[in-house]
Amino acid sequence: MAEIVLEAKKREVSTKGAVNQLRRDGFVPGVFYIKDQDPILISVEENDINPLVFTSETHIVDLKVDDNEPLKCIVKAIQFDPLTDKVIHFDLLGLTVGEELELQVPVNFIGTMKGVKNGGQPVYSLHKIAVSCLPRDIPQHLEIDVSDLDIGDSIHVRDLKYDNISLISSEDSLVVYCAAPRTEEELEATAPDELTVEDESAEPEVIKKGKADESEEED
Repeated sequence: MAEIVLEAKKREVSTKGAVNQLRRDGFVPGVFYIKDQDPILISVEENDINPLVFTSETHIVDLKVDDNEPLKCIVKAIQFDPLTDKVIHFDLLGLTVGEELELQVPVNFIGTMKGVKNGGQPVYSLHKIAVSCLPRDIPQHLEIDVSDLDIGDSIHVRDLKYDNISLISSEDSLVVYCAAPRTEEELEATAPDELTVEDESAEPEVIKKGKADESEEED
């Protein structure tokens, strides 16, 4: 698995206003957690955290806090700004040798579905799968070959098997399937002039990713 060095600075417990100023200065606040130790409050430059977030692979992070020895960890949770999609907070989980951990691993679909030749449509329902494994067995991604899928065929989590990795997502979760071609009646039913327009006055739903800022960072 690829490893990425992340330079960070230790920060003191601060107010919400100070954290917001940190963000305006181009830094992102975060927390490093590891079992049986106090968490470490840190901050990193925004451009340095982005490669760990906007990626299709899982990485082990060598976290260098100030001039201390690197700490091996993974990205555990990310919080985004609901309007700009910028990273505004992150959690890192320290790795302990010989102890299993749980994490979300990206899925990499390979091959072309057999059913596509007959007009079938590929539908990818799951792009990350929760797994449990030892640090040395963390995969960059989980490969799934979809070449044998004909129209109506599907793959669920229960159909997947990997060495040294336990899948902890629900066994019944649909990962991918090959949908039948749409009929003329279905196409007509979704013609542009018949689509339902949602009420523009309705407020958008805000989806939060990761956990909120630390409790000490409140006014």
